[in-house]
Amino acid sequence: MSNAKTDATRERVEEALLVPLGELDLDVEAVELSAAGKRSVLRVAVDKDGGVNMDDVAEATRTISDLLDEQDLMGLTPYLLEVTSRGVDRPLTLPRHWRRNETRLVKVTLVEGGVVTGRVGASDDEKVVLDVDGAAHEVVYSDIAKAIVQVEFNRKKVVEPELDDDQDDEDEDF
Repeated sequence: MSNAKTDATRERVEEALLVPLGELDLDVEAVELSAAGKRSVLRVAVDKDGGVNMDDVAEATRTISDLLDEQDLMGLTPYLLEVTSRGVDRPLTLPRHWRRNETRLVKVTLVEGGVVTGRVGASDDEKVVLDVDGAAHEVVYSDIAKAIVQVEFNRKKVVEPELDDDQDDEDEDF
C-alpha cells in the first residue's frame, strides 16, 4: 500500500502528531501506513529519553486516537492503530538515537565501506565516539551508512571508573 494517496495520508498523520506527542515528551520515530485486507494499519513508533513504558504507550495511543477522530485524518477507510516503542532493530539515524543508546554495543557500516563494532560513548549533533576494544574512535554521522544496536543477552552493566584524590596519590608510588 505505497501510493501517492497513502504517502500523503501518512505524512499528514505524522505532521499532526508532532505537537501533541511532543507535549507528552515523546518523539515520533516512525509512522507507517499499510493495507491489511479491507482496512489500513497505522503504526506509530514513539520514544523519549530514558525509554518508553506501557503507560507512555497507552497515553500516546489515547492521544493519537482522539486526534485521528477529531481531524478525520484517515478518511473513511477503517483502520487499526498500533503504537509501539522504537525498538532495538531500528537503525540509529538521529543524534538523539545515539544519546539514548550510550553504552550499548552497535554495529556501524561506513559509507566508504567497512564495519566498526563498538560501544556508544559521548555523542553530539555531528559525531559519536565509539569504544572499540578499549580504543576511542570518533565517527561523524555523515560517514555512517547504517548503524544497528546489537542485542546482548548477558550484558553486564558498564560502569565508568571514578578516581578519587587518594587513589591518584597511591598510583604515583608505583
